[in-house]
Amino acid sequence: MPVQVQTLDRVVIRFAGDSGDGMQLTGDRFTSDTANIGNDFATLPNFPAEIRAPQGTVAGVSSFQLHFAGNDIKTPGDKPDVLVAMNPAALRANLGDLKRGGVVIADAHEFTKRSLAKVGYTSDPLTDGTLEDYQVHALDLTGMTVASVEQFKLGRKEASRAKNMYALGLLTWLYSRPVAHTLDFLDRKFGRRPEIRDSNKAAFLAGHAFGETTETFAHRFEIPAAPAPAGTYRQITGNKALALGLMTGAVLADLPLFLGAYPITPASDVLHELSRAKDHGVTTFQAEDEIAAAGAALGASYAGALGVTTTSGPGMALKSETISLAVMLEQPLVVCDIQRAGPATGMPTKTEQADLFQALYGRHGEAPLPVLAAQSPSDCFATAIEAVRIALRYRTPVIVLSDGYIANGAEPWLVPDVAELEPIDPEFATEPNGPDGSFLPYLRDERLARPLALPGTPGLEHRIGGIEKADGTGNVSYDPANHERMVALRQAKIDGIVADVPDLAVDDPSGAADVLVLGWGSTWGPIGAAATRVRATGRAVATAHLRHLNPLPANTGDVLRAYRRVIVPEMNLGQLTMLLRAKYLVDVASYTRVRGLPISPAELAPHLIDLIDAKEV
Repeated sequence: MPVQVQTLDRVVIRFAGDSGDGMQLTGDRFTSDTANIGNDFATLPNFPAEIRAPQGTVAGVSSFQLHFAGNDIKTPGDKPDVLVAMNPAALRANLGDLKRGGVVIADAHEFTKRSLAKVGYTSDPLTDGTLEDYQVHALDLTGMTVASVEQFKLGRKEASRAKNMYALGLLTWLYSRPVAHTLDFLDRKFGRRPEIRDSNKAAFLAGHAFGETTETFAHRFEIPAAPAPAGTYRQITGNKALALGLMTGAVLADLPLFLGAYPITPASDVLHELSRAKDHGVTTFQAEDEIAAAGAALGASYAGALGVTTTSGPGMALKSETISLAVMLEQPLVVCDIQRAGPATGMPTKTEQADLFQALYGRHGEAPLPVLAAQSPSDCFATAIEAVRIALRYRTPVIVLSDGYIANGAEPWLVPDVAELEPIDPEFATEPNGPDGSFLPYLRDERLARPLALPGTPGLEHRIGGIEKADGTGNVSYDPANHERMVALRQAKIDGIVADVPDLAVDDPSGAADVLVLGWGSTWGPIGAAATRVRATGRAVATAHLRHLNPLPANTGDVLRAYRRVIVPEMNLGQLTMLLRAKYLVDVASYTRVRGLPISPAELAPHLIDLIDAKEV
């Protein structure tokens, strides 16, 4: 009987297995094919911090979740519709997230007594009724993979490594994905190792053929392309978008880009991306530590480059003195903090939003600076350009906040026309500005920004360093009145950036909402998805999102005071909530989750419904 083709509007798939099973590669390939079809999508890679956690244990499980649809989506999905489990540990770690009635595709070959016992199963869940609420397909993926590559004379261990490609081929058939792009990818990736290339291609095609010929599956599925504005799209992660945004900002400012960085999860990919761009005027310096990386970036900025440093929370602590120096010098510097779960080493591969206070206040002395936060993977591009623009325009370090969820997740990105982006003028000083023909490095313009003079410019010699500056001349000063004036001027300059910050926009299609959900950073997607669910029940809810966290938009207080209840979902214990309550004296409520995972729209939506239905003030 021919397999029936069923059209779905959306699907959530999670690939899970041991760290060595290639789940991230499998998920990424399936995502790429999904992008080529034109589906909207969002992804959530999830993997251990250890380079090689104990094989076959729950701690060693790596997973990749993909949500793809024929309409606009904002999150990688709450609960998977399909779980591909390569071993008992993968099933144990992920079964609790699977929808009731969902599909389990398991490699039955790995469900041995030893493997089951290692994760606490006393019997085989594939046969003992544990999975009776699910659609279970227990397949010998390992055995079929080994058989499919037998012609290449590989050892059994080497041959079995291609089982991720066998599974990918099966899912490619099941969800009507094209095969050509994956075959081309394998040609490129393993072109120098023909036996690996050909065995992986054979396994992939065998998995696809198994789907076509088996009677295991009653249906295959199609998900139509999502409507989208015309243009060129590409799949992009947050770290890739951040790297491209920094490069574009440098081009718009006509400056060379210098990145000083020390490898740290989850920020290292920005260093990797920019290290490939030497032919685009990018210099990358992998320093011996975080302190050296920040110092080199600040030095490059002083020398006339666009200075950038990237890190995560632990590295921000080490960079704090150099960032304070940049505040004192009033020197442009872009600092990218890709947040992860802390404190200390914490959970390095898990996401969190708990560096907000550190970004706002984590320096000694009065050291104010602008703080921006990207809301999604593709938004990292625009946020990086905005940070470059502010840093150069106001002569200040700028902190850009991303997080592990944004950094590693992917979504479609409409590639912009760089020619349509507004140029950035660094406005370097070229002439003396003092009344006596001298150069005054702290003589401010209408924005309170000081002039920047490139070292070696004749007649513009001036002092530089970390001791307090005399107003105007920049000479070393211990005068109390001067210090108070300089502290106030630096704060006023940052406060004045609000002139370039768009007003906080509110989304309330009904115009009747009395509950506002305010977010920042990566809560944008979960808040939007939860609001959609709430509105589908006939209730009204308003949403707003902050990119600029310092200074906040000028109308923020007015927006907060316009609603009966304001709630701020955050992946911390309420940092933005505390800031808003202190600044605007509004009874802002927190919704907090600190699990190393994105906030769940399925959990947030019922909470919002309860707030809406509770009419007391």
